[in-house]
Amino acid sequence: MNPFIFREYDIRGIVKEDFTDEVVINLGKGFGTWLVRHGAQSMNLSGDVRDTTPGLKKLFAEGVLSTGIDVIDIGILPTPLNYYSLFKRNVDAGVQITGSHNPPEFNGFKLSYQKKAFFGERIQEIRKLIEQKDFETGQGEMQEDKKIREEYIEEVTQGITLEKPLKIVLDSGNAAGGLVAPELFRRLGAEVTELYCDVDPSFPNHHPDPTVEKNVKDLMDMMATGKYDLGVAFDGDADRVGVVDDKGRIIWADQVMSIFLREMIKEPGTPIVFDVKCSQVLEDEIRRLGGKPLMWKTGHSLLKQKMLDSGAPFGGEMSGHIFIKDGYYGYDDAIYVAARFAQLLSRSEKPLHVYYDELPKFVSTPEIRLAAESDTAKFEIAKKAVEFFSKRYDCITVDGVRVKFEDGWGLVRASNTQPIIVVRFEARSEKRLKEIQDLIMNKLAEFGSLKEE
Repeated sequence: MNPFIFREYDIRGIVKEDFTDEVVINLGKGFGTWLVRHGAQSMNLSGDVRDTTPGLKKLFAEGVLSTGIDVIDIGILPTPLNYYSLFKRNVDAGVQITGSHNPPEFNGFKLSYQKKAFFGERIQEIRKLIEQKDFETGQGEMQEDKKIREEYIEEVTQGITLEKPLKIVLDSGNAAGGLVAPELFRRLGAEVTELYCDVDPSFPNHHPDPTVEKNVKDLMDMMATGKYDLGVAFDGDADRVGVVDDKGRIIWADQVMSIFLREMIKEPGTPIVFDVKCSQVLEDEIRRLGGKPLMWKTGHSLLKQKMLDSGAPFGGEMSGHIFIKDGYYGYDDAIYVAARFAQLLSRSEKPLHVYYDELPKFVSTPEIRLAAESDTAKFEIAKKAVEFFSKRYDCITVDGVRVKFEDGWGLVRASNTQPIIVVRFEARSEKRLKEIQDLIMNKLAEFGSLKEE
């Protein structure tokens, strides 16, 4: 068994290489054993649209059932509907089989327990149980429940109202979002134009990852015609959202959050959670509107936990995971987020491009990925960066080091999943951006060997 399939937030790998029948059954036995020993009795199981998902579901369920845990198969669904099911059924846990935004040959397992993300050290506990073959034995029951999709659409459309007609383009990247989003938006009363909403697990048109500009090029071109009010793209399992305005411009996740703030900050001091990669604009806007900015570690599981701990009604990260607790459940649901964003637009006479134009603008780089020689080297470089910069500059060190200047910032952090150092830079001008970037990159080169991907 490849130990590297056990990631920070999920279990993921290349199916043909990493997920033999025995490995997948043992994954089910490991998770089932963990559940039994924590007093659990039942779990929901669903999966995304990949060709390999049904086989993985069957094998994983076999493993779980053998430990005495009951399994309810809730079907082929976007990941947020698995999370939703945990609030609607009397179960202790949930598993979504999904490769998320990875290429078609990948797949994986997102785990939940007691309505919360199952991540970090708990995932390593599953690995240890499997390696030690330390499994419970029993005989769980298998059931089917195919009502979640309709219940979800009904609840979301009952809770959201479009106060004027909107023309919306939905790009599901031939992935799981297409199973739910078009019907949901039509029931809201929107005029929906579908772009790649038919399911095709080979993802023939573009990779389902809206954080990469080339993947939303067709959506941008459609929106640039000026015929539509809102463009929305989903990642492979529809827990991350991308937005394009009515002039064909990408509105990145931290900008989407900035636009949402006027609805989410309802009283002074309202905490808003965001990750270290987000723009200074978001932090400034939270303060301007009377909220309390809480910058936190990158990672959807970590941010969800921080929201729970802080009582924040709203949070998100640059990758497009956005969490709404205001009138909803607080997990990352790109379909719900898009529907709430459409509602916000419908309440105003302003078109989306005006909201975008009103935001203060900084100049920023995309996320830059620097390959280290190993995970050990990655952590050593990150440690040296934290020590060096925090002694000399105003820094935030909740996740790597974010070096703050009056007119910009630079971020250095170790990836949670690969031997990669992630850097990002932002400033008020191109000239200053280059100065900050050169300062930090030159120093990183002294700490170890790094190669830009």
